[in-house]
Amino acid sequence: MLLCRIRTLLAALWLGLIATLGAAVAPTLFAMLERTEAGRIAGQLFRIEAHAGLGLAVALFLIERRLASLRMAAGRGSVMSLNLLLVLGALFCTVLGFFALQPMMEAARLGQGSFSFGALHGASSTLFLVKGLLLLGMVWRAAGESPA
Repeated sequence: MLLCRIRTLLAALWLGLIATLGAAVAPTLFAMLERTEAGRIAGQLFRIEAHAGLGLAVALFLIERRLASLRMAAGRGSVMSLNLLLVLGALFCTVLGFFALQPMMEAARLGQGSFSFGALHGASSTLFLVKGLLLLGMVWRAAGESPA
């Protein structure tokens, strides 16, 4: 089914973006550039990923809702699926990890706020990793689906 293939492709693209940023781009920036400049560039790249992630999450949510509705109409499931929960989890990690923690990290960098930059960066990095694992689970599940 075309929707299943599109869902798998979108989830795999998002996972690839996360893996590339987290495992290759950010470490390379910090290895090759001065820390402040590397942080500035990495921050911009993570901003792009967060906005792309919002769009991908909406697309995946809509596709997954449609697939769940089709399964439910065929008597094979409910409107709530594990894949839907994985998408919502990745969306939650994006919103909390970037849109909530990033402003707090900026304030901490200026010496404001209740938390240290290191603690906020650790929380943000953990959420980024969890998002990648949720998407890995979604891609893994989609790759194992039978085309019926």
